[in-house]
Amino acid sequence: MTYNFDEFIDRRNTGAVKVERCKALYGSEDVLPLWVADMDFRTPDFIFESIRERCEHPILGYSMPPKEFYPSLINWIKDHHQWNVQRQWIGFLPGIVPGLSFAVQSLTVPGDEVIVQPPVYYPFFHVVNNNKRILINNPLKISNGKYEMDFEDLERKITSNTKLFILCNPHNPGGRVWDVETLKQLAEICAKHNIIVVSDEIHADMVLKGYKHTPFATVSDEAAQISLTFMAPSKTFNMPGLISSSYIIPNPELRNRFVDFLEASELTGGNIFAYAATVAAYEKGEDWRTQMLSYVQGNIEFIVDFLKNNIPQIKPMIPEASFLIWLDCKGMGMETDDLFDFFAQKAGLGLNKGTTFGMGGEYHLRLNVACSRLILEKAMEQLSAAVNA
Repeated sequence: MTYNFDEFIDRRNTGAVKVERCKALYGSEDVLPLWVADMDFRTPDFIFESIRERCEHPILGYSMPPKEFYPSLINWIKDHHQWNVQRQWIGFLPGIVPGLSFAVQSLTVPGDEVIVQPPVYYPFFHVVNNNKRILINNPLKISNGKYEMDFEDLERKITSNTKLFILCNPHNPGGRVWDVETLKQLAEICAKHNIIVVSDEIHADMVLKGYKHTPFATVSDEAAQISLTFMAPSKTFNMPGLISSSYIIPNPELRNRFVDFLEASELTGGNIFAYAATVAAYEKGEDWRTQMLSYVQGNIEFIVDFLKNNIPQIKPMIPEASFLIWLDCKGMGMETDDLFDFFAQKAGLGLNKGTTFGMGGEYHLRLNVACSRLILEKAMEQLSAAVNA
């Protein structure tokens, strides 16, 4: 089947965060919303079919995962990431960001230090600060246009109170697919200092052509024993509203501590439709995923070429994974808040402000290209006109 990613779907009046919050964030409902990291592509039909099939039964009662739920996840990970996950390692999570918070709460105590690598997905900061742990920044550095980890800085900042490291793999923003050697070095440092690594791998299945995702837990025995890995089909198959994620924890001691917290908090169950949709995604989704990534790759190339030829003062960091482009706008000669306002008020574009991602986000904006090519063409025309004016 050939899927149509050129289709425009009006998301107004559906409760879509991307649309409904534009007035509050950008001062207008008329901006093109290119910010929240979900896709404007039609959620694939096999997801809806799985939900419709479940709705044919007249009772929506308390439900357990169907028998296909965990095998579908295990087979997908083996086929796509060459990781032989054991059934006892895995369980359901009601979202990856909640999972990060659960890890902080179950594996640390108030006053413990938690390391993050800014600029990074901003809920990483929230789950540390809101739980009264101490946030330690290990900023990424740029080398040859890509983010790299700064291990010297990391070693300097680790203390006896450092208990947890939250890894974004692949990284957001910037779309960096961390290579095996980088992950091995991180594992060695964290194992040496008895630091647990929580790896957010929600973009694992959205790696672009020429790159390969490596689950952190697979790079060494040390990594497997100190890690919790969180995965989900939600980004890849555009179903984040169903809230379906999973944890993978090989170390039984860590797993017991985490699961005990989930069970004590009554957080171990999902909803009927999340279960059904996850099975459908992992059993029927490969063709859709491949075509979607090809379209996204084309959108990325369009943006990169357009900026190079028309607005060279804006320099994109070319992503290796996902549909988010990190734009370095320092050449525009504006401070970050002014850039944000310029894009919204002069160009009519709603992007993420770089400083929300922490240190290193100054003079940056994040652009979501998971939409119709026609929308991106319109966005670039508006931006070019605003810059020229």
